[in-house]
Order: sequence, then structure tokens, then C-alpha cells
Amino acid sequence: MSSEPKAESTTRPWHSRAAYRALGELAGGVDALFHRAVLNRPRRRSVESQLDPVERTDALREIAAELDPRFIAEPDAFFPAVHEPRITRLPARTSLRPSRKAPAMHVADWEFASDPPLYFAQVTDRWNGHPANKVARARWVGAEADVSGRPVVLLLHGYLGGDPRFEERVWPVPWLLGLGLDALLVTLPFHGARRRGRGAPPFPAADPRFTIEGFRQAMTDLRVLTQHCRRAGATAVGAMGMSLGAYTSSLLATLEPLDFVVPFIPLASIADFATEGKRFTGTATQQREQFEGLRDAYEVVSPLARPSKVAPGGALVVAGRTDRITPLSHARRLAEHFDAPMSIFEGGHLLQVGRDEAFRAVARMLAGQGWLAPR
Repeated sequence: MSSEPKAESTTRPWHSRAAYRALGELAGGVDALFHRAVLNRPRRRSVESQLDPVERTDALREIAAELDPRFIAEPDAFFPAVHEPRITRLPARTSLRPSRKAPAMHVADWEFASDPPLYFAQVTDRWNGHPANKVARARWVGAEADVSGRPVVLLLHGYLGGDPRFEERVWPVPWLLGLGLDALLVTLPFHGARRRGRGAPPFPAADPRFTIEGFRQAMTDLRVLTQHCRRAGATAVGAMGMSLGAYTSSLLATLEPLDFVVPFIPLASIADFATEGKRFTGTATQQREQFEGLRDAYEVVSPLARPSKVAPGGALVVAGRTDRITPLSHARRLAEHFDAPMSIFEGGHLLQVGRDEAFRAVARMLAGQGWLAPR
């Protein structure tokens, strides 16, 4: 593993580098506003609001103590077993239209039962209060009506996302089809149609136990889809995720031998994210102890805890230079851990100014790995 990412590619300016950088700074300002108003808004009845620094540290240490250290080296002992469920395919309405680059486009919504056994009994009542979450969902957009002899990419959304009508616009789906990839727009636990009501998704949660269970369920769902696509004839299966989805796709890459992975504007460490959001309270020593407790509690579902199972050259980390939600430091940590190059575009987390160049870098990586047909 190298100590630094192997390369960083930057975006070419539209008219002048100064103007391009100005747009990037504007994007960073939008991120900062969203972070303060939405992501870092105090949560009533949360762990942070109920416990003082010492109590919170003790609670985090208790959670970490419930997790067997062998789960890092033996993840299959912790993550639920993968089964082959009955996948139901339903007709789907989409706003996407065939194009010159993707003249054939078939769309369907996939559903299957998702109710893995919980590790933490303490969250059972809250977990069972969300029955819609017990159905895994993904939207298929492919050149054929089902999996065929093409690579498949699992596309994972960020926090607050998950509606396929929105996600098929966030991701350049027709462009991916034109490259020769089929796409599965996966809905993460407690998001989109898996969410109860219209409030904020309960995952990730203030209680690490609930969040850990969410990642356990996500891994089962994604491994089911990955293995199903392989059995159905996909020539390769990889994952791309944004933000929370990038964290999730990165974790998947340490459990499942994906053919490629692209964490995009990634979250790499929940403990670092809490530090950046000034979530810890008390003295400097107490804040450090809370950080260490949160880091240890989440290690079992950290993408930095285990080596990547992706073949060398099959990983690319994409970051926004002015990202104020998951800053460049997160991307660099993942790139270093995966021994992967980075592609940096000029914009931020929400306003992704210049991301086209990053997607071209993705295409070059996939072509270099042999997953794209000669053009």
C-alpha cells in the first residue's frame, strides 16, 4: 500500500482558471450552508443531546466491547449470510429517453425481501417500526430487459436520496449505457421508498448500533445483487457511490471481489465526519475520548478496516476540490487505503462543477481494465 494516492487529475477550466475556481468556491459555500442547516442540525432526543461527555464515551465503549475483534479479519462471521431471494421485476416509468449513444434502454424496478437478523437486540423495536425497509429495491436500466453479457454498475446514492426518478438524473445513466454498461440504481436502507413518511431517514442514526445494522443490511442487499448479476451473465460487476453511497460502495469492496469501484465525493470515516461537524463536547481530552470511542464502535463497518478485494487498477476515487461536506481528506484516506488514483474536479459536494472530466477519468479506468468494448 502506498503512502499517497498515485495520481491526481484536475479539471480543465471552461474560460479561465480564475473563473472556474470562482465557481468552485461558490459550490463550496453552498456545501457549507447545507452542512450547517441540514446535516449538522441538532437532533432532539439524540444520543448527543441526552448524554454528557463522560456518559457518551462510556456508551460508545460499551458498543465497541459488544463487537468481537475477530469480526475485522473474519467479516463473514458478522455480516449476514447472502441468500438467493426471489427478485420481482415490475414495469417502471422513467423520464430517461433513448439517445444516439444509448438507443436501446429497458427500465424495470427490482424488489426482494430484505430482513436479515439483527446483531444488536436493543434496536429491534425501532428497526421493526419501519416495515417498508424490509423490501430491497433497485431500478434496472439496461440495453436489454435483464442482465446480459455486459458489465453492470451498481449506483449508490447519498444521504436523503434514493428516489430512482431523481437518481437517474444525478447519475449520467444514458452516458454509462453508451459506454457499454448496464446500471442498477440501488436504494439504500431507510431511503426512498424504504423510508417511513417524509421525515429525515433514520439511517445513519445518532445511535451507532442502528447505523451499524443499516450497513449490515446494505451489505447483504448489495451482495445479493452482485452475485445475482454474475450468475445471470454479467461480464463484470462494480459499484459507484456518492457520499454515503461512496462509503457504502467502499465497504462493499472490502467484502466482495468487485471488478471495479468508484467512490465519488466519498465519506471515509464517520468519526472524522463527527469531528468536522463539531459533534463532540467537553474538554479537549473528553472530545478525543469520544472520537476514539466512535471510531472503535464503527470499525466493524469501516471501509478502512479491511483491505480492498478489487483487483489492482480497478479503483478510482473522485473528489470535489471545494467539497465542504466530505472534504478532500476523506477521498485521500480512501485512495491511500485502496492504493488508487484520484480524480479531482473543481466543484463541491452538491454543485459538482466540472464533474464531466471526472467521469471521463472513470471511463479511462474502465477501458484500461478491459471492461469497455473497443470503440
